[in-house]
Amino acid sequence: MTTKLKISDFLEQSIGHTVFDVRSPKEFEKGHIPGAINLPLFSDAERAEIGTLYKQKGREKAMLRGLEFVGPQMRGFVEKARTQCKSDRVFLHCWRGGQRSESMAWLLGFTGLHCFVLEGGYKAFRHFIRECFSDQKKIAILGGMTGTGKTDILLELEKLGEQIIDLEDLAQHKGSAFGGIEVPQTRTQEHFENLLGLAWRTIDPEKTLWLEDESQRIGNLHIPAEVWQQMKSSPVFALEMPAALRRERLIIEYADLDLAELKTATNRIQRRLGGLATKQTLEALNSGDMAQACAILLPYYDKFYLQGLQRRDEKQVWQTSTATVDPCVNATLMRDFYYKKIDKF
Repeated sequence: MTTKLKISDFLEQSIGHTVFDVRSPKEFEKGHIPGAINLPLFSDAERAEIGTLYKQKGREKAMLRGLEFVGPQMRGFVEKARTQCKSDRVFLHCWRGGQRSESMAWLLGFTGLHCFVLEGGYKAFRHFIRECFSDQKKIAILGGMTGTGKTDILLELEKLGEQIIDLEDLAQHKGSAFGGIEVPQTRTQEHFENLLGLAWRTIDPEKTLWLEDESQRIGNLHIPAEVWQQMKSSPVFALEMPAALRRERLIIEYADLDLAELKTATNRIQRRLGGLATKQTLEALNSGDMAQACAILLPYYDKFYLQGLQRRDEKQVWQTSTATVDPCVNATLMRDFYYKKIDKF
């Protein structure tokens, strides 16, 4: 039995069940519905051949070639689906909700599974995701200079019951020139948007959403324009922490990182850091003096952070101070500071 569902119903009803994406591996790799499992009806090469046939010889020739590919694999499809299914209800989609998903649903339906096919396919999902970004949220930007531990504070705010989205986690990058060390950013822009869009739609617009102060670009990815515009117009609640404490945090954080990657990241910012400071930083890294390297780099990052803060409306920036690096203490401090400020408006 096969049932077609609109995107909103598909997402709601598929919770707790298996979602199969029957597009080719390359299509899936570029971006997919988070949590979906790739069950490709055609390999990348097979899909390319069928596409060429369709253009050159027409639909019938392409369809017959497709059947030649699928026929010998039918048992394998069923066995793989059966081992992955969480229940007798499975959810499927292809690019546009056409022949690939309907063909797989037809096959799996013979085995007793109730198949639900996404109307409009992954294309409908992408349209849905882009629309999500237009939803207005009540955003509070968590600010602070490099080494403040904003990400750790953000995660502690979540434990305190606050709504958060960790943009750096979704992007697989910590945001600075050093943010991709030992954590390769393999995520595509498309899939970053998929993850962010699904997170965005779960946020209660009546409650505060905390986001870390970021550049629009996080590594090789960028925050969607609609979200970025909301972030730029939202109030910033910045935590001031003494440079000595921030330096101590960075020394611990960077101490075990690969030396070659640290040097590569330093060279990447040479134009803005300056020739002398770059040379001194590299010398410090080579000698194992992480404290000195951090002492040189911190003023560089502080300068750019302050420039960004100064571009904001000063009436939208509030700052408070801390004398500890403890993220639990600082999360409580920032939450209380925030609610004290907004209670006045």
